[in-house]
Amino acid sequence: MTAQTTTAPGRLTFQGVAIALQTLSLLFQAVTAGLLLSTSYGEVLHSVGARVMYGASMLYVLAAVLAWRPGGGSPRPILHASGFLALASLQVVIGIAHVPGLHVPLGVAMFGLSLLALRQSLSTAPRGAA
Repeated sequence: MTAQTTTAPGRLTFQGVAIALQTLSLLFQAVTAGLLLSTSYGEVLHSVGARVMYGASMLYVLAAVLAWRPGGGSPRPILHASGFLALASLQVVIGIAHVPGLHVPLGVAMFGLSLLALRQSLSTAPRGAA
C-alpha cells in the first residue's frame, strides 16, 4: 500500500526551491543577454549563467523524482521537469550555434514556463496561518 505524503503548512519544499532557482537563473540569463550586447564582460556572465541554468534544470528533475518517489504521487512533475531539461539542452545547443532567431524566443518561452511552474508550485503548497 502506498501512502500519500503532504507538506506541512508553511514549509518550503525542495521542489519549490529548485523551481525558484531555475526561474531566477533564467531571469539572470535575460539580464546578461542584454549585457552581452553592450559590454565586454556580458559574454562571460551569460556563459556562467547558462551553466547555472542548466544545473538548476537538472536539480528540478532530481527534486521532482524525490518528491514523487516516497509518496507515490503522480509522475507528472517529473515529465514537466524532464521536458524543461530537454528545452534547456536545446537552448544550450542553439546558443552555442549562435542562432539568436531561435535562441531568444526559446529563452522567453522557457522563462514563462518556469514562472508557470513556480506559480503552480506555490499555489499547491499549503499556506501557513496568517
